[in-house]
Amino acid sequence: MKLHVLLLLFFVAPAFGSKIPPKRKTIVSIVRDQFYVNGQPTFKGRTWNGYRIEGLLPNSRMVQGIFDDRNPETRGKWAYPDTRIWDANRNTEEFIAAMPVWKEHGLLAFTLNLQGGSPEGYSQNQPWINSAFNPDGSWDVPYRDRLKRILDRADQLGMVAIVGLFYFGQDQYLKNETAVLQAVDNTTDWLLRKGYRNVLLEINNECDIRYDHAILQPQRVPELIRRVKAKRRNGRRLLVSTSYSGGTVPKENVVREADFLILHGNGVKDPTRIMTIVAQTRAVAGYRPMPIVINEDDHFDFDKPANNFRAATSAYASWGFFDYRLSGEGFNDGYQSVPVNWQISSPRKKGFFDALKEVTNGLR
Repeated sequence: MKLHVLLLLFFVAPAFGSKIPPKRKTIVSIVRDQFYVNGQPTFKGRTWNGYRIEGLLPNSRMVQGIFDDRNPETRGKWAYPDTRIWDANRNTEEFIAAMPVWKEHGLLAFTLNLQGGSPEGYSQNQPWINSAFNPDGSWDVPYRDRLKRILDRADQLGMVAIVGLFYFGQDQYLKNETAVLQAVDNTTDWLLRKGYRNVLLEINNECDIRYDHAILQPQRVPELIRRVKAKRRNGRRLLVSTSYSGGTVPKENVVREADFLILHGNGVKDPTRIMTIVAQTRAVAGYRPMPIVINEDDHFDFDKPANNFRAATSAYASWGFFDYRLSGEGFNDGYQSVPVNWQISSPRKKGFFDALKEVTNGLR
């Protein structure tokens, strides 16, 4: 081969190679009602107090990992107490720094949302603008870059990210249904193109709460689940579902389409009710063996023999911690309350992570 051809290959090959996604370390999959990571069920062989842990996906709601606020009138609400300014990159950096600590305690998965969640915990009015999508459904690039940093680190650590696309306090900033479809396509295509295999998609957080766009409401959200499932790259697709409000059993149209089912425990004060909801979910027409994940529950009582975490585990459903700052608490409290201290910095956080480590024996 002539020298000029060799030189051309030397310089051009890297350019083509850069379009090939990096080899990923963490692959999440589903086998019947179990989650697998890298070809093995999670917590293989593990039981706790007679309950099967193998195949579960304990998780925490960490939806503000890429948070920002594009509304200048509310942006100042999220200022850090030490600098008196809000810094979206600092938020993501501190999130990433805390991830190994969570993993050591047995946290295998966390939920992000591309439109976040109420930074006040619960809010009737939400004037802030926190969305990874522009009004036409295109990416806001800084949001996407922050998401990439978290997903890359999760992949390195062997963690799974449940990535939600839409939140009912922010979907109104997408100007029409076409923009919603564009946002779904952009997200799905980007995740597949980047080769992420440690991601589960949640179309929207609590589809049965006041979404502006009909396609994000319970009757039509299966259209978006099917849309994601139809997209393939190199023979694979993303695993996808959606969630409902606290205590709600999924509807048949979602059960028939979803790869796994997402419940919420908000408002469910009696742990036995958690077990009932899980049983009712398995009885919905169209159900077949598939994982059930609670990825939002703000009931704790980790020091008591009966709590929602334990109840879900006893029913063989994965449970997710939802932690927000209560009135009078400080900066160290609340994983959903901005600005967030992402470390295990409060008694409530410690209670969860101690309970999690007992259940899982950590990730050894």
